[in-house]
Amino acid sequence: MKSQKQRSIRPTRKLLSCALASCLMLGAAPTVFAQSTGATLRGSATADAMIKVTNVDTGLTRNVKATNGNYSLGGLPPGTYRIDVDAGGQVASRAVTLQVGQTATLNLDAAAPAVDGGDATTLETVTVTAPILVETRTSEIATYVSNKQIESLPQGTRNFLAFADTVPGMKFEEANNGNTSLRSGAQSANNINVYIDGVGQKNYVLQGGVSGQDSSNGNPFPQLAIGEYKVISSNYKAEFDQVSSAAIVAVTKSGGNKFDGSFFWDRFSNDWRAKTEAEKKGGYKADFSEMHYGAAFGGPIVQDRAHFFLTYEDKEQMRPQTITPGRGVPAAALPAEFQGLVGTGSEQFKEDLYFGKVDWLFGDDHYFELTFKKRSEVGQAGAGGTNTFEHSTDKENDETRIDLRYQLTRGDWLNDAHLTHEDTSFGPRPRNLVPGHVLTLGDQWWDPVLQAGGGNDFQDKGQKGWSLQDDLTYTGIEGHVFKAGVKYKSVTLETLERQPYNPQFYYDLVANELLTPYRVRFGAPFPGAGDGTLSGDNKQYGVYFQDDWTVNDHLTLNLGLRWDYETSPAYTDYVTPALTVSALNAVDPRGNGTQTYRQTLALGGINIDDYISTGSNRKDFKKAWQPRLGFSYDLFADQRHVIFGGAGRSYDRNLFDWMQLEATKDTFPTYEYTFNTAAHPCTVGVGGCYAWNSNLLDPDTLHALATTTTAGREINMLRNDLKTPYSDQFSIGMRNLFSLWGQEWTSSVTLQRIISKDGFAFLLGNRRPDGGFFSSPTTLDIPWDFGVPGNKSLILGTNGLETRANALLVSLEKPYTKMSGWGATLAYTYTDAEEIRQFNEHYALHHPTLAGYGWSKAGGVAPHRLVLTGIYDVPGGMTLSGKLSVETMTPRYGTNCLNGWDKCIEQAQYTPDGTYGYKRFDMALEKQWETGTDVRLRVRADLLNVFNWTNYTDYEGWYGAPGDPNPNFAKPTVVSAYSRTFKLSLGLIW
Repeated sequence: MKSQKQRSIRPTRKLLSCALASCLMLGAAPTVFAQSTGATLRGSATADAMIKVTNVDTGLTRNVKATNGNYSLGGLPPGTYRIDVDAGGQVASRAVTLQVGQTATLNLDAAAPAVDGGDATTLETVTVTAPILVETRTSEIATYVSNKQIESLPQGTRNFLAFADTVPGMKFEEANNGNTSLRSGAQSANNINVYIDGVGQKNYVLQGGVSGQDSSNGNPFPQLAIGEYKVISSNYKAEFDQVSSAAIVAVTKSGGNKFDGSFFWDRFSNDWRAKTEAEKKGGYKADFSEMHYGAAFGGPIVQDRAHFFLTYEDKEQMRPQTITPGRGVPAAALPAEFQGLVGTGSEQFKEDLYFGKVDWLFGDDHYFELTFKKRSEVGQAGAGGTNTFEHSTDKENDETRIDLRYQLTRGDWLNDAHLTHEDTSFGPRPRNLVPGHVLTLGDQWWDPVLQAGGGNDFQDKGQKGWSLQDDLTYTGIEGHVFKAGVKYKSVTLETLERQPYNPQFYYDLVANELLTPYRVRFGAPFPGAGDGTLSGDNKQYGVYFQDDWTVNDHLTLNLGLRWDYETSPAYTDYVTPALTVSALNAVDPRGNGTQTYRQTLALGGINIDDYISTGSNRKDFKKAWQPRLGFSYDLFADQRHVIFGGAGRSYDRNLFDWMQLEATKDTFPTYEYTFNTAAHPCTVGVGGCYAWNSNLLDPDTLHALATTTTAGREINMLRNDLKTPYSDQFSIGMRNLFSLWGQEWTSSVTLQRIISKDGFAFLLGNRRPDGGFFSSPTTLDIPWDFGVPGNKSLILGTNGLETRANALLVSLEKPYTKMSGWGATLAYTYTDAEEIRQFNEHYALHHPTLAGYGWSKAGGVAPHRLVLTGIYDVPGGMTLSGKLSVETMTPRYGTNCLNGWDKCIEQAQYTPDGTYGYKRFDMALEKQWETGTDVRLRVRADLLNVFNWTNYTDYEGWYGAPGDPNPNFAKPTVVSAYSRTFKLSLGLIW
């Protein structure tokens, strides 16, 4: 233990020393917003001109003097600015709007016009008339989502990430149970990262990419608090870490120099939606309701110096779920006591979101910002299909984040420092702590008819810790913007997993043995080994350097290099239990009488020493070097036609929830015993067979049986040289700014290629006595019965999952302006993607190696996807908006046993018939009224899935048995829960 502490403390001291030295050096240097959220304004200006920019809402001011006919101002919070240019005593002013993370070019050497809309000295006159500067000279594949789009476009959930699918290559999904996810290309949601005010929200333990988004229909952040965001689908710069897919860069709202606020109330009603397909067949409609409400308020603490912003949002749902017996058994054929559990009911959910921000500007150089976020949600999940409501799960999902930001501005230097604390937890529990009752046909326990009683899921997982990050920018050399940054994070990752928590008893409907089970499945702590918990104190380090080099009026180069490193003592210090090593070295009773299981594995191509850890033979991955290179070439040096592209590598991470199984799976193993019944006879005392006794309904009695054997232990082992997953990204495209119908439009056409490698997967290590996985070269029979002697299966964790995607990304946008009264976007994506192993699956147990799966079309990725949006100010002071989403059928996976039970193909791919795999059109209409005071009344109506198009979320993947093809193969089985739905919104704005 002492040596472990030394290993963790010394790097911390070194890092803190470096950070202190950095701060001392920066005492004479400047600071500003990290370039990931702050905007940069640059361009040409009259020699020696003084440029002053002032945020019209907060009074924040920056000054710079033009050098050699050029100027650059970095770290500007997104917003509207008045720009005053003093050249030779002549002062001119103009107003512009800058977006999050934007690098905008504005030439000020010509005579600048006065501020649009009135007197240049009156800040209030520019808040709504300032044009948005368009960023064309960037190598990133990036698209902006404005606050106008967030506020106006139709939406069924208040998850601000839902608008990201207006960007080519992005897809936001909402499952029937309300769970939401965002993914890009052929990679999963795990590979994205969301940066809010410059701080990553990565989930290190669970899936979903963003903390709190694994198996949740809640929202990651209050939408009222989001100002705007940028979606970078690839080719991001070196400051972005822990991401191998899309990066979402969002900025929160701040209070201004006047008090303002808003209140909203959204309501869905059961009477305001069409019946789902299941409800049409059942002849009734399940209870359904959803309500959102919240408020925001902000204003000055000290005029032009300090401000505050507060918001609260609530989300409440009752979501219908249909309980249907499996195996085609009608509800009337079930025992009377179970019939009442079948039918349609509703799962309840509630979420509370809080956000607060205080900012304080001292002079023009020192800026402090303190933000606080609290998320709390409770709900019910897991009901539906054969799972009854009493068999479902209660979930708790909590998150707290606090961020203190200090920014220093000094001449050509900018510095931005963050001190952040986070605490997240995810805790599903069985709704009822009683034994589970699983009804089956015969002894087909793996294919239940109905599941009642207590459920399985018992977890408590999360991450807690603090981080320090610092970003430094220097613009003192003409044509260069140098950026460098360091990051240190100390975070404790925790997991508790006990499944199945309630013992599951299996009853045979055919034999009518409803009082005596024939089988039981349960989990129990293994004596002396643990109780299914693990905690890891991880340290994360990151450093990067980048040069954005404006070579001339045409060419800009983005040259960056990043390196990340993470220590994971739970992995490196882990020691494989002696019990496991002994079992591997024991004689395999299925062999020749002298062959050990280690030798059996060697015959099968597995050197088990690659997986046995001594506590000193593992090292953390140190090769996460990530070059990021990009360019843009402005053909006519006027920002209207720009060729851009780039290449880069980006590392993500291995989820702790997967890695912890090595240490916890065999500490809370799963046991399975049979009982001697009339319909299911077995020999008591042989092979885990017991005489039934009602005392066995007591979990403690079952646990006492489990302490005498290792037969329930599934052994999980990780490779000693695990790597970190990464993606290589390549792109080339052209961006255009042109006039059409008297309006300015932007377009972009990009060819993109992304290759992801070293994804984590679990393989089945079981081998037959001759070392074979299959019994013969012509069969595909999986060796489930050939695990480690005296134990269950051997599961080996390794790297090797891969995807490769080629995409054509096309976007067209006319930004909304108040003067024109309308805006529109088009996002089209063509994707040709392949993958090894089924999308979003980290278990690969059907072949001895990942190579056995070969390359398949990427599941869940539609070849064609089109999203259109429009916002239009209609007569009568109303705003009409719409969104159309259309995609073609996606490839899917099924099981094909037509050629024989020993030749079943577990990953047989098919694409269902049909032109469209998904289509939906939503509309919204909003009206605001003045009330004679400073308060405006807001009424809005959203109509979701206007044409009530039926979208199927699942298809029959069973090809059929030998000589018995399935007539329903590839036909739809599950329909999207989103039938046509009306939402009413009321609000106040002041």
